[in-house]
Amino acid sequence: MNWLLVVVGGMIGAPLRYLTDRAVQRRHSSGFPRGTLAVNMTGSLVLGVLIGALLTGAASQNLLLFAGTGICGAYTTYSTFSYETLRLAETGARRAAFANVALGVTAALGAAVIGLGLAKAVWGG
Repeated sequence: MNWLLVVVGGMIGAPLRYLTDRAVQRRHSSGFPRGTLAVNMTGSLVLGVLIGALLTGAASQNLLLFAGTGICGAYTTYSTFSYETLRLAETGARRAAFANVALGVTAALGAAVIGLGLAKAVWGG
């Protein structure tokens, strides 16, 4: 039954990622992949909250499978992040490629830490 939670979550996360990415990119005409940055940051924040909720006893393993592995797993994207970084470098935008890596990794990890802290503040721990 665990696999079904992940599948259903993934069915929600994948289109949500696409729609979020397109909405962000539409607002910014530069070639910098802000949409991917936005989905990876928000997905990491949500995953941090979910992990924090699980650690404090406020969430179940089933919720983590559905929302964490399923939704967040399909919503966030390391492969697109990698592809977009390589494309920036290949087209001569090396500074933008470096900025994408530095900002993307730092922002996603920072968002996860903030999410974990928020969960602990709300549910104790």
